Amino acid sequence: MSEETTSPEQTATATPATESHDPAVPEAYAAFMRTGWGDRELDLPLHPVAALAAQRRTRLAEAFPGERLVLPAGGFKVRSNDTDYRFRPDTAHTYFSGNQTSDAVLVVHDDEHVLYARPRSSRDTDEFFRDRQYGELWAGRRPSLHEMSSSLGLEVRHIDRLQGDLTQGTTKTRVHRGVSPAVDRMLAAEAALEDDLARVASELRLVKDDWEVAQLQEACDITTLGFEDSVREWPQVREYGERWIEGTFFRRARAMGNDIGYDSIVGGGRHATTLHWIENSGPITPGELVLLDMGVEGSNLYTADVTRTLPVDGRFTTVQRELYDLVFTAQQAGIDALRPGARFLVAHEAAMDVLAHGLEDMGLLPVSAEEALDPQSKVYSRWTLHGTSHMLGMDVHDCGRSSVDVYPRGDLAEGMVLTVEPGLYFQEDDLLVPEELRGIGIRIEDDILITADGSRNLSAALPRSSGDVEDWMGGLIG
Repeated sequence: MSEETTSPEQTATATPATESHDPAVPEAYAAFMRTGWGDRELDLPLHPVAALAAQRRTRLAEAFPGERLVLPAGGFKVRSNDTDYRFRPDTAHTYFSGNQTSDAVLVVHDDEHVLYARPRSSRDTDEFFRDRQYGELWAGRRPSLHEMSSSLGLEVRHIDRLQGDLTQGTTKTRVHRGVSPAVDRMLAAEAALEDDLARVASELRLVKDDWEVAQLQEACDITTLGFEDSVREWPQVREYGERWIEGTFFRRARAMGNDIGYDSIVGGGRHATTLHWIENSGPITPGELVLLDMGVEGSNLYTADVTRTLPVDGRFTTVQRELYDLVFTAQQAGIDALRPGARFLVAHEAAMDVLAHGLEDMGLLPVSAEEALDPQSKVYSRWTLHGTSHMLGMDVHDCGRSSVDVYPRGDLAEGMVLTVEPGLYFQEDDLLVPEELRGIGIRIEDDILITADGSRNLSAALPRSSGDVEDWMGGLIG
């Protein structure tokens, strides 16, 4: 990697950030670099999300009449020393603005909506050829203010104007905190007003419009291709293990989307019993299962979240199939329970009812299934561990700042998208289960849209039943 960064707090007119090991820049060289460049201002078409984002901002402003709402995009996060992670904007900022550039701040005040942004640097400064974090020759071209404005259908001002504009007047201001330390410090006195803004911003995202549903469907479709890629490379998977699947899926996510929506979980054998196993450093062993929980984040930041548990040999053993079919039946019961007006928790309750009775039939429960399902007991959860559903959208666990009375204790509505993902997990050291079950983890997860008359599975292109999984794998492996 070449060397020549700037903190998120640096303004666009500050001295370019360099490191102590950077070579000196003679004035003659700097002066020469500032000359002889053509103008490359672009006229960009209006982004498809622009009109939708304007409507979202209006709804947000209506929730806080007369108040000024500040939603930062965030800045770069350090990965190691002077290298940063690839930037991903804060979800609320992008949802209400459409902007995906770093360091920007959206300010909404009744019917005045302004994006403060850090544009590409002019050629009469050293930034474009010296600044590692923002310089065009180092990090790529940033859009100009005009380009952002024409693309987003939004007034865009230079980020250098933000502090002055925010400190004018006595308007009550709410800040979406924890995103930009610089903005948090700038408006430290407004900290008490944080929670309601975060809550409303989450709750406004609960119901997806048609454009958002299309984005999620695209993410699911690309995710399907990523799963197919992984199975096609089964000979390499067997040789190189979990890492190979992780890398294969990431390649598809980057080729057709923005990124992965979350760190992929590739759990071979006993690793499948660790719910968030993201180390992905183990082997893929014949005779065992591998749990794949992976999702593509599309170019507009909507993510899929899909899990399949596959037999490494391409066919389930008798024990594996019995457990898999039990989880499949539980998942289908959860999906069948979904409809507008039903409680969000209805899928979880339906799936857990199936699993608890299945565990009873296996002789594992210390009490009856009905007793185990009592909220004061829940001993069945030793082998199910987690909830069955969460909201899905621009965040894999979407709308997480909503009031608990709205989500998860509220009702489902047409346009909501949620996962249904029951599982069974038998730890390798669990002496309460037969030895043949120890180290087996199975989860099946799909992304479900609530429709006017029930639901639709956005990830249905990936086979779910044990027989269909075997046929699908056989067709891909050959």
